[in-house]
Amino acid sequence: MEKRRLFSRDEMLRMNIETLKERGVSVDDIAGVAYAQQSKWTVEVSRQDCIESVEKILSLRDTFHILQLGAEIDRLTEENRIRQPLREILHTDLGLFGIDELFGLELAGLFGTIGKTNFGDIDVNKPAIIETLNTQGKDDEKVCHTFLDDIVGAIAAAASTRVAQIANENEARKDPRYKEIKLDFDL
Repeated sequence: MEKRRLFSRDEMLRMNIETLKERGVSVDDIAGVAYAQQSKWTVEVSRQDCIESVEKILSLRDTFHILQLGAEIDRLTEENRIRQPLREILHTDLGLFGIDELFGLELAGLFGTIGKTNFGDIDVNKPAIIETLNTQGKDDEKVCHTFLDDIVGAIAAAASTRVAQIANENEARKDPRYKEIKLDFDL
């Protein structure tokens, strides 16, 4: 069988959803965090908007690479296949490690400064599934979510930001001076 390096957005979405499912996370879990984050600022946001945004974020190539690598590092750590002292640093999610936050910042940064700001808020407050992953990773010696909790938080932050960007775009189009220009651009 020929090895592949490139996948379509549909394939990356499917593989990312499967990886998340294997690690105990659903699209709906992430959408719940995105909804809670954005509904503070955007009245007309819906849970469905957030689900669609999470799926869009999960179909992006950068998200695919970050999620697959982070989940694999966590898995290898659980299987004790990472050498010491790094294994203990990852198992305990050492606060001074910071590389996991870099993964999150990079992913959330796909949606600019606001994406990063949303990620910072989610990372500090650890809502819903983020808290669950963080606690499991620290309380259960057999589980490592050092990268996953930050990646899931970043996906939620990016999805929340995407929802805001779409709402702002829709509002801008209501201006009578708006003139549509056809672009091949997909938020």
